[in-house]
Formats: sequence, structure tokens, C-alpha cells
Amino acid sequence: MRIGAHVDPTDPLTEATARAADAVQFFLADPQGWKAPQPREDAERLRATGIDIYVHAPYVVNVATGNNRIRIPSRKLLLAHARAAAAIGAKGLVVHGGHVNAGDDPATGFDNWRKALAYAAESGGFGLPVLIENTAGGENACARRLDALARLWDAVGDHEVGFCLDTCHAHAGGEELLGLVDRVKAITGRIDLVHANNSKDGFGSGRDRHDNLRGGTIDPELVVAVIRAAGAPVIVETPGGAEGQSGDIAFLRGQLAGETSAA
Repeated sequence: MRIGAHVDPTDPLTEATARAADAVQFFLADPQGWKAPQPREDAERLRATGIDIYVHAPYVVNVATGNNRIRIPSRKLLLAHARAAAAIGAKGLVVHGGHVNAGDDPATGFDNWRKALAYAAESGGFGLPVLIENTAGGENACARRLDALARLWDAVGDHEVGFCLDTCHAHAGGEELLGLVDRVKAITGRIDLVHANNSKDGFGSGRDRHDNLRGGTIDPELVVAVIRAAGAPVIVETPGGAEGQSGDIAFLRGQLAGETSAA
């Protein structure tokens, strides 16, 4: 099983070495900004590496919203980041599920997702899998709770999208981790990536604050159980820099070692 971490984008391969990571995830531009990603000087090294590369889209991307001043730039920015991620050999682009505004019909958010994927297909495609990630907060979110996720997948399931399951987001969003993988796969048919994070806040808090795997409010064994059931690559997005993330990666490898060797 490939296990890695979200790292600083300046020199991600060095960051991977510092963590003994099999995979890295990073941003290609300011996560809070609207600027398109620029070509990377290390693109050839990234394409040639044995480290699995994942890219996270900026947090500002919200293709679900009914606000055209956000929705239209979002779908263009999503496509730009997908193509830039494909250019460095990334295995997937992670993007949050987004939300509609208070008072708006949630159905418009799901339909806007469908339109965004149709727009990308008509523009030549993303060039790599886009992995929609569940989110922690918001009563109008498209991918916080599983009932909303089911409606989203009804709208987008025929397109080339995958799913990224974040354990902190699920816990804070009010979804029990026990048996969660089976419930998600019953909707999406797949889990392509796991974001393995503990949560600083309690169940159903709606707050997206990650903690190291042996800290926080989630029993670490539940996080391990999610990873075991998902059978997908893992990225930790936990605090503490190289030291904190190395500890989390080593913890997961230790917990999964017996099963890996038995397999």
C-alpha cells in the first residue's frame, strides 16, 4: 500500500525522502487564490520519479455554487489545474465537493457539477482522474453527508470522476467511520485515495481541523480500519512537518505490515 503526505510544493521529492513516503500531494498554486498554475521546472523529474504524485485543487474552487462569478472561474480553474497536474504525471487531482448558498436548491449544485464535467469533456478532458473529496462542514455541501453524496453521484457518476475519502472530514461531518467504506462504495463504487487524518474536534462538529493520527478525537484504530477496507493509496495531511508526518506514516505502516506481508 502506497502511503505518503501532503507537502510543501517547492521540492516535493525531497519532502518525500524526508518522510520515507511512497507518495506526495501538493498544490500547484496558491490554495486560496485564483491564479492558474505555471509550468514547473522539475516536471521531468516528477514524471520520472517512483513516488506517486497527487495534486490538490485550490480551496476556492466551487463548481457547485449558483453564483456565476465563482462557478464559471471555478470550472476553468479546475480544468487548468487538472491539465497542469497531468503534465507532471500526477495520478489524480483532488477537489472538494463544494456547496450551494443558503436558501438555494441543493439540486442546482449537483446539476452544476454535471455541467462542469461536461464542460471539461467538451474542452478536451481533464487528462487525469478528478477525485471529489468529502467535506467536513456546511449544511448546503454536496459531499459532506452520504445522502448528498448519493445525489451528487447520480449526477456525475457517468463521467470520469473518482472519490477521495477524508477521515477527519467524515468524522467532523457527522458520518461514523465504522463501516463507512462499504457505505461509500455502495454509492460511488470506488475509493481512489484516502486522506488519513485525525480530528481536533468532535463528531459532527463541522470543523475541518486535522490532527496527527494518534492525537485528536478519533480512535486511531478506526482510521486504520478505513484504510484497510478501502485498499487505496493514503495521504496524511497532518501537522508537525516532516517529523509529525513521518510518525504518522510509520504508525500506519506498522499497523498494516502484518496484513501486507500476509497478502
